[in-house]
Amino acid sequence: MSLIIFAIIAIISLVLISWVLRMVLFEGKWEYGIYFLLLFLPFYITILSVTYLATGSSLAVNAFQFLKEIVVLASVLGFVLYQKNIFEYPFRLHRVDILFLAFLTLALVFLILPLGEASLLNKALYFKNMLIPALVYFLGRNTNFSNKEIERLFKGIFMIAIAAFLVNVFEKTIDTHLQSLTGYALFNEEINEIEPTGHFGLTWTFETQAVTKRLASFFSDPLELASSVLLGFSAGLIWFLTSKRENWFFYTMVMLCSLASLFFASSRAAFLAFFIMIFYVAVIFKLYRLILSGFALVLAFIIYVLFFASEDFYYFIVDTITFENTSSMGHLVEWLLALDSMIANPLGIGLAMSGNVGSVEDELRVGGENQFLIYGVQMGWLGMILYILILAYSIKTSLKVFNRTQEIMTARIAFVAASVKFGLLLPLFTANAEVYTYVSWITWWMVGYSVHAYQRIISQKR
Repeated sequence: MSLIIFAIIAIISLVLISWVLRMVLFEGKWEYGIYFLLLFLPFYITILSVTYLATGSSLAVNAFQFLKEIVVLASVLGFVLYQKNIFEYPFRLHRVDILFLAFLTLALVFLILPLGEASLLNKALYFKNMLIPALVYFLGRNTNFSNKEIERLFKGIFMIAIAAFLVNVFEKTIDTHLQSLTGYALFNEEINEIEPTGHFGLTWTFETQAVTKRLASFFSDPLELASSVLLGFSAGLIWFLTSKRENWFFYTMVMLCSLASLFFASSRAAFLAFFIMIFYVAVIFKLYRLILSGFALVLAFIIYVLFFASEDFYYFIVDTITFENTSSMGHLVEWLLALDSMIANPLGIGLAMSGNVGSVEDELRVGGENQFLIYGVQMGWLGMILYILILAYSIKTSLKVFNRTQEIMTARIAFVAASVKFGLLLPLFTANAEVYTYVSWITWWMVGYSVHAYQRIISQKR
């Protein structure tokens, strides 16, 4: 059975990458690399797991593992090849561009310097993980899409949100994680050298403290699913708000599917991030009734916890707030370790020394459950500050584009970029969230597209 599924995956992947590379390298549509990322990244771990389960070959896994980098690099190459004179291309640097360049330059310095205990190979792999999202931003920064091409992108986001929910329903129906069927644990053990943990033979992330299942659909874990549904919900919301009312049903369904997947994932950080994003949207649209309704719901929740909730649920909430919950305490310990390292080494201790990616060895890892502190540990306070500024100006610029552009499709991209990046701020405090490639890379592309639109708006006013 696994061989049949692998054959189907291989055929679909071959058809998709053949079409994209043909458009990128031979048709001059280098921007189409984003379509491959959109359709490949959500299923990335599932594809790798099934590949290893069916073939038992690490080489076969590697063939799929590097497809995303190949497509990004091919898209950048296509951009260079199809410029009549690349040296006369009008690069107009925005603050986000400058901050990204400064951030990558700093990372390159740490790659070259003999600093830290990580091997040069692990440092190079970690630098690659920082470089590729920046290249995706660069692609968005130089993309000109028609309305039809942007609509195609959003349709992909909608379909992924709905598909994730349907897989969640399937998991719930058979009371089994999809990952238990795809060889996820075997893949982690043999390729990533991560032993199975928890009561379900996967990792602790797939269960709550009450030993109930946290579902991940086809994503790598429940936390990635929880962060990724913010993208689906935000996209569905802006299309609902900016489309004719007779089209309300489909966009409402996308939002409901996204919200349901959030419940299946059972991520407290993502739940709070979702409500923060909703509050942000309400402020943007000046939906003051929505804000009041939100405060009323929060008040009702507090009253419920204090006077009506079960004792287990009451102490679950209290322990979470006071950091006596095991998960919350784990986050706190990781933060304190990272902060201690940053105070002792304000200039950083080197790349591949923090975080939860494969190039970081467990025995060398310092901290790892806070994206801001991860960069702070490795590249010092300067690295962390640059990353914070990139996020701040990305959100600010995207919001400006949403408010000023006359192009509805551009406004929709800018809205999703601003709202999702804002909503992800909280998960960034509790996870190495930049490794969630689907939501991270797609929104960085959207930020790049928004910055490009902002430059056009500014030039038209001059």
